[in-house]
Order: sequence, then structure tokens, then C-alpha cells
Amino acid sequence: YTSLSKDPLPGLILLDLNMPKKDGREALKEIKASPVLRRIPIVVMTTSKAEEDIYRTYDLGISSFIIKPVAFEALVEIMKTLGKYWFQIVALPPAPLGE
Repeated sequence: YTSLSKDPLPGLILLDLNMPKKDGREALKEIKASPVLRRIPIVVMTTSKAEEDIYRTYDLGISSFIIKPVAFEALVEIMKTLGKYWFQIVALPPAPLGE
């Protein structure tokens, strides 16, 4: 992300904690440590119900923690709700401060 015109920032990050190649907890720490990425809202969407994961990710600065439903139809409804909330209701900054 050295050039926002070539590489525009996402408006929202959906992050799973249990990814095959990169642990989501580590990815979250890296995102929040980045001056360019840290203000992008992050929604954790995972199968974990562990209280430790919920508390730790909120402490690291996530915006929401959603436990993935088992049923595909329920997942589709959650995605519709997330899209409406984050892109129609909430005001997001157009670019990081200082850009």
C-alpha cells in the first residue's frame, strides 16, 4: 500500500481467526500495527466461540466479532446485514489521515 491510487485501501476487513497459512490473530496484530491500515474497521468472522478470542480481539481493536453460522442461508443473511451496516449506515473515512 505504497500508492493509494494504484492500491486503494479496503473500506472494511473481514477476518477469520483460523486461516490455513496465517493465523488471524497474528494478521490482526500486524494490521493494527500498520499506520496505513490500523483505522480500517475489522470484523472478525470465525467459528471460534472462545471467550479468550473474543476479549483478545476486541482488545486489539476490532469493530465486531461474529460467530459464523453453520447454515449457508444464515451466512448469506449475515453478509447482507454486514454490507448494509458498513456501507449504507456507517460513515467510513475515505482515506487514512495524512494521505
